[in-house]
Amino acid sequence: MLDQKIIREHTDMVRQALAKRSFDLALFEDFLTADKLWRAAQAETDNLRAQLKNASKTKPSPEIIAANKKLSEEIKQKEKELAALEEAQQSKLLYIPNLPDASVPTGSSAADNPEVRRWGEPEPKTFPVLPHDELGVRLGILNFDEAARISGARFVVYHGAGARLERALINFMLDTHAQSGYQEVLPPALVNSKAMTGTGQLPKFKEDSFACDKGDDFYLIPTAEVPVTNLHREEILDGARLPIKYAAYTPCFRREAGSYGKDTRGIIRQHQFNKVELVKFTRPEDSPAELEKLTADAERILQKLQLPYRVVALSSGDLGFSSSKTYDLEVWFPAQNTYREISSCSNFKDYQARRANIRFRRGPDARPELVHTLNGSGLAVGRCFAAILENYQNADGSVTIPAVLLPYMSGLLKIS
Repeated sequence: MLDQKIIREHTDMVRQALAKRSFDLALFEDFLTADKLWRAAQAETDNLRAQLKNASKTKPSPEIIAANKKLSEEIKQKEKELAALEEAQQSKLLYIPNLPDASVPTGSSAADNPEVRRWGEPEPKTFPVLPHDELGVRLGILNFDEAARISGARFVVYHGAGARLERALINFMLDTHAQSGYQEVLPPALVNSKAMTGTGQLPKFKEDSFACDKGDDFYLIPTAEVPVTNLHREEILDGARLPIKYAAYTPCFRREAGSYGKDTRGIIRQHQFNKVELVKFTRPEDSPAELEKLTADAERILQKLQLPYRVVALSSGDLGFSSSKTYDLEVWFPAQNTYREISSCSNFKDYQARRANIRFRRGPDARPELVHTLNGSGLAVGRCFAAILENYQNADGSVTIPAVLLPYMSGLLKIS
């Protein structure tokens, strides 16, 4: 969440920054009103407490004892009102997004995202390229009908060489990131509401989450960002350990509540999908450079797979809720003749750390400071699988296995 001190002392600056995100400023004004009411109540309550403290220093008499009792009861009532006002203030604060970094281009949508760079050239095909879903069904490695029977729409069953390729991608990604200094972790796929709130999924995106409804406060994770970032929730880290770098494979679960009619075919937008996630905890002054390194680490996977891609910088209107700056990696899909997102690499600065209370000390006697958190897909496994089917497709309908994956495929050179 945002620093309330900055909001109060630089209200116009915050308002202008939120306007660049196309944020509904009425919600910001609602917070300012709630904050004003809470602060007024806080001052009034503190004043009553001071009166009681001073009164308790005087020589007691029946009149003073009665007055103090009445004052104590008034304070208790004010404290109840204060708690309610603080809850209202905090709940409104949780709906305010992060502020865009000064380097973020101004824009209203994805159409305003400037391209930063490209890598690789799409290979011209001498035959019509089949979409990944159609090819996967023909090869017998993807089955959407089976998934529909056992689960419903936006699910898939991987078979044979398809299941092996998915697993190969996961292992390849984890091994590559380990070589770059990331510590592998395997976190739970169920988290509590505090974890979801800490990274910004709750309360804003509750409708996009799968919640268990038995009163046990469990959510299926939308990304490993949630459990991995919360590994250090309510901790004070030794600054000498920073940056801390984690890589985690998990299944991910999303309702895709706002994507009605989008990508209904194929495995681009599923309710359940596999992903390898990269998460960093850094000193504030290091986070801009660490974002560039994080993005390069995600790019390295596509380069090793020889998949053409481009990098775009998200404009202010297209930023994710918790992000201050984001690069998207978009891989080439020849059947669609376009680039599609396969990774988002973001710097959240202290936004998540303030929500999850993650701090560090620069030395034994230094005061605790909020860390900066970063994360990025390294990569979305299903989308990488789909990109391989289309880019490595042959005229006879077979798919050549990328050279870097051969050690993971038990000698399989092609899927045919």
